[in-house]
Amino acid sequence: MLLDKHFGCVRFVFNHFLNERKEQYQVNKKSDNYYAQAKSLTELKKQEETVWLKEVNSQTLQFALRSLDTAYLNFFRGNAKFPKFKSKKKKNSFTVPQHTKLEDGRIYVPKFKEGVKVIVHREVKGEVGKCTFSKTPIGKYFVSILTEEQYKPKEKTGTVCGIDLGLKDLVITSDGVKFKNHKYTKKYEKDLAKAQKHLSRKQKGSNSFEKQRRKVAKIYEKIANTRNDNLHKVTYQLVSDYDIICLEDLHVKGMMANHKLAKHIADASWGTFVRFLEYKADWNDRKVVKINRFYPSSKTCNVCGWINQDLNLFEREWTCRNGHKLDRDINTSINILNEGLKIIGAELSDYTGGDGVRLSNKQLSVKPEAHLSLANG
Repeated sequence: MLLDKHFGCVRFVFNHFLNERKEQYQVNKKSDNYYAQAKSLTELKKQEETVWLKEVNSQTLQFALRSLDTAYLNFFRGNAKFPKFKSKKKKNSFTVPQHTKLEDGRIYVPKFKEGVKVIVHREVKGEVGKCTFSKTPIGKYFVSILTEEQYKPKEKTGTVCGIDLGLKDLVITSDGVKFKNHKYTKKYEKDLAKAQKHLSRKQKGSNSFEKQRRKVAKIYEKIANTRNDNLHKVTYQLVSDYDIICLEDLHVKGMMANHKLAKHIADASWGTFVRFLEYKADWNDRKVVKINRFYPSSKTCNVCGWINQDLNLFEREWTCRNGHKLDRDINTSINILNEGLKIIGAELSDYTGGDGVRLSNKQLSVKPEAHLSLANG
């Protein structure tokens, strides 16, 4: 199959030149850049033992080298980890940088003269650019088409909010709205444990092992897809409802060091949530404000400012020394909002001419008393 041949050739080229770079750096503390390796690729295709590289799109192989060069630059700039060798058993992909055409339910790219039959998920709008073919560990094929079109941002709402990320509830807003944490890993962990148990009894390399491996991969894919679907829905709603969104700059990697909470934090996927929120906010001309992670947002009373140094993780409701009853999560999100507005220097009159910020239909001001009454129901 020509698709699989492209996956294999791209994987070979990436791994071959990654290994070459590693060996060069170990000897000379330097390695070839993209242009030097592109020249080496041309010579490699002329060799008898690798002449099969000519059977796939040449620009696709060059793009693999470009991706390797980008990964190297990101590593040395401190923006990413060191590039890893590509595995046949994991997700595989290749990119066609140009000459992509979609017609009559088929996608046409170089080397595929008759095109590839596709099920179009949604209408393709704008000018078609590059496309990326991918194959999942369970054997599903997808193609992602990059198009260029004029995006129209959402209209301004005139509202702002603070959000607190949690484990019991995924997101708690300063106006009291809570988005449930569905805990997808826990939901499917019994099925996953059973499938992995059967996999451990299979002989590696056998047909039964491969069949069971796909069953395990299918469960992992289900967990990832349902989690990402929920994260997209929540972030979309937040960006649609608010112009300014304030949240804590969480150190997720450090929090994962707590072995009692690591599994639950990973399942909540806070890092992915923030990434989704930021790019959607950027598209729609919204502002995401991150406050200092060391700010005592959960321990501070949003009404009087008293800090409860003895507050522990298991107290979901508490009363400050001045008698204010607080819901821990809503109180935290209100403090995050107030601190975020201080950071950006937002004046209340900038939004409402001095009458207070209109936060939502449920919350009509940023006065602490309004938040307190809402927190106490």
